[in-house]
Parts: sequence; C-alpha cells; structure tokens
Amino acid sequence: MSIGKKVVVRTEKAGVFYGTLKEKTEKSVVMKDVRKLWYWDGACAVEELAINGVRNPDNCKFTLTVEEMEINNWEQIIPATKKASKNIEGVEIWKKG
Repeated sequence: MSIGKKVVVRTEKAGVFYGTLKEKTEKSVVMKDVRKLWYWDGACAVEELAINGVRNPDNCKFTLTVEEMEINNWEQIIPATKKASKNIEGVEIWKKG
C-alpha cells in the first residue's frame, strides 16, 4: 500500500508527517524526504490535509525536509493527492529566528 508514493502519516504521539513512503511494518514506517507538519491552518483534519493541503500556507509550521526517517507507532497512512503534495511542499520552512 502506497510504497513509493507521497503520504501523510499520523502517529500515536510524535505528530503528523508528510513524505514518500519507503517501508511499512505493523509498528513503523520509513519515509524519505520527510517534513513534520507541526501546525497547519486551513484543513480541519489530516484527511483534508492529504486531499486538499492547506488554505493558509503562510500560517503553517512545517519543518525542513529530512532525507530519511523511521517513525514508530503510526495510526494512519493517507495517500496525498498531487494537489495536496504541491501545496504542502510549497509551505515555507518553519524555523526560529
């Protein structure tokens, strides 16, 4: 399911992530080109985020892209549409200072 595709992953405790699904087990996923979606404005839930992206990209807090990451205790894996991917990837990097 969705290996090699862009996805939004919601975890038990670590938050929500966006990237390309590389591997999946019952308890963890490995993703490439990963951003943590720490805060978003303009989507009511992760499902809408994966389908439409956000309506207010200037008010979102998405981290820089990490080349590869293993994420444990995933709850949801939702395929991201092309529209959502373009939108999420277009949000500026959230950083201090």
